[in-house]
Amino acid sequence: MIQLDFYGTLVAASLVLLLGRGLVTRVGFLRAYNIPEPVAGGLVVALVLLALRSFDVQVRFDTSLQTPLMLAFFATIGLSADFASLKKGGRVVGIFILAVSGLLLVQNAMGIGLASLLGLDPLMGLLTGSVTLAGGHGTGAAWSATFSEKYGLASASELAMASATFGLVLGGLIGGPVARLLIKRVQVPGCVEQAKPRAPKGFEQPNKERSITPFSFIETLALIAVSLLAGNLLNGLLLGSAFELPTFVCVLFVGVVLRNGLSALGLYQVFEREVSVLGNVSLSLFLAIALMSLKLWDLASLALPIFIILAVQTVVMALFAIFVTFRIMGSNYDAAVLAAGHCGFGLGATPTAIANMQAVTQRYGPSQIAFLVVPMVGAFFIDIINVIVIKLFLALPFFVAV
Repeated sequence: MIQLDFYGTLVAASLVLLLGRGLVTRVGFLRAYNIPEPVAGGLVVALVLLALRSFDVQVRFDTSLQTPLMLAFFATIGLSADFASLKKGGRVVGIFILAVSGLLLVQNAMGIGLASLLGLDPLMGLLTGSVTLAGGHGTGAAWSATFSEKYGLASASELAMASATFGLVLGGLIGGPVARLLIKRVQVPGCVEQAKPRAPKGFEQPNKERSITPFSFIETLALIAVSLLAGNLLNGLLLGSAFELPTFVCVLFVGVVLRNGLSALGLYQVFEREVSVLGNVSLSLFLAIALMSLKLWDLASLALPIFIILAVQTVVMALFAIFVTFRIMGSNYDAAVLAAGHCGFGLGATPTAIANMQAVTQRYGPSQIAFLVVPMVGAFFIDIINVIVIKLFLALPFFVAV
């Protein structure tokens, strides 16, 4: 057993990002299909660790930094959310929410239907639907406890974690290829060769240089710290109430309030350059730690029927992004980037969605509307809608609490 402490894990995560960049730069397949750098590097390390297990060698990481990095990333999403910009994209946000809601219904219907056909408990189908795929590990952990205690479903927690892990991996792998397929169908107004030079905003093109100063960097770091502190306090106040929300949603909400409140009062204007730098650093390190510490042997231990359901859900996600998301979002370049983002959080999580879109825009050019819409919908609206959808399905006649 090799146990890496906090510093060892941070070094390992940094090396994973460097490995991922080297792989994407040198391997044409990864570059052609827009595979995000943290996904490429993280999966290679996870596969190596899986192989080492056969020689009774195990490596464990200190993942204590993972949650703060995730929360810092969502704080920067909130600090990037300017109401004036969101108002401009209001109609697009509304249409995208419809697409997201439609996928949640399809995922649950597909999961329950396949589970019934394969002779499994329909609850297993629901657990391999939007609960763990669109919901991720956090939502999966919360609902698996309910499924075990209220409905008597055995091994619900293990199934939830394995399904969420499966979704995280596949969400980062299919987004790029889906976008590449769709971009071939349209004239790409955002293509690097055609686009007018423009300074990148928010999470667009993370490798572009951004001019920053030490003092403004510290100011932005302070705003992120306030968002983390106040978000955690807000989460504690809402805990156990009808308005209970995941911690990252509370942190994001505080970031939105800070950004727009300080601006409206004329007290402070958030520097987007610093926010984007800190957000991209947090995102990259979070994904590196999450992916390199994946327990791929949990996926290998999935029973064949569950693996079939999850494989079908992956195909359904890709087809939904191609034939629904892309079309209703306008069948243009922005729609293709949105489809890649939808694959990311439709199967995995919002950080995966951002990484997918960055891999696409880094190659083809910016898509400001995609980076405006996806973070807010994927980080905020989807969790609220998912809870409603899950409860609607649990109200069906064949879900009877024991």
